[in-house]
Amino acid sequence: MTATVVTSTSTANPMLMSTNEREAAGDAMTQAEAASLYRLMTWLSPSFPVGGFSYSSGIEWAVEAGDVKDAASLQDWLAAMLTDGSGFCDGVFLAQAHRAAEVGNSAALRDIAELAAAFVPSRERQLETSAQGRAFIEIARAAWDCAGLEQAVAACGGAIVYPVAVGIVSAAHAIPLPPGLHAFLHALVSNWISAGARLVPLGQTDSQRVLAALEPAVSGTASRAMAAALDDLGSASFRADLASLRHETQYTRLFRS
Repeated sequence: MTATVVTSTSTANPMLMSTNEREAAGDAMTQAEAASLYRLMTWLSPSFPVGGFSYSSGIEWAVEAGDVKDAASLQDWLAAMLTDGSGFCDGVFLAQAHRAAEVGNSAALRDIAELAAAFVPSRERQLETSAQGRAFIEIARAAWDCAGLEQAVAACGGAIVYPVAVGIVSAAHAIPLPPGLHAFLHALVSNWISAGARLVPLGQTDSQRVLAALEPAVSGTASRAMAAALDDLGSASFRADLASLRHETQYTRLFRS
């Protein structure tokens, strides 16, 4: 006599499983994880109104000078900015600000905010990071306020640049540092690629190829930034720094930096 094994439809098809079944299977996000993901996707989306679309971080001058002329050269330029320039430094500032805000260390947070505000090579880069930081804080206060956010903002005592703003808001919302830092660097690189795509110009597929190719650099820079101390800060992307300086006097400009 042949035995017939009856398999539950919900067990056979994960899409039809109940919430309890999915949780038992270990593939469901917790409420806190879902909230963190939702907020990071919102805050670091191109539609979040911090004005990132109007800045190129010197890429506009690099295109005019011929340093960036196609997808390959854009990828090389951005890899250097990310791993050896402002990308790594911003990652360190975000990580340090997040940790200080998380434990309520006001003195450390003030020092980090002051150093981050001073750690820019040009007037336009200062405008870029401080304007975005100010907008990020203002929108967070208006739409995403939470306990501890006002105290963290007050502890900074002055200008709050973009990575510090993201760090303290993420900490106030109890978003873990690793996903917050990875999301920030992904958004940073995506904005750079968007600027490059409009300037070279590049097609959408080439832009996505550059973003895909930079995935290891984003992940590696995030890991380095989380392990770094403030004493490890430093930049070796001299050409990119010169680009941000020379953009100030560039004759024709689409971007503010």
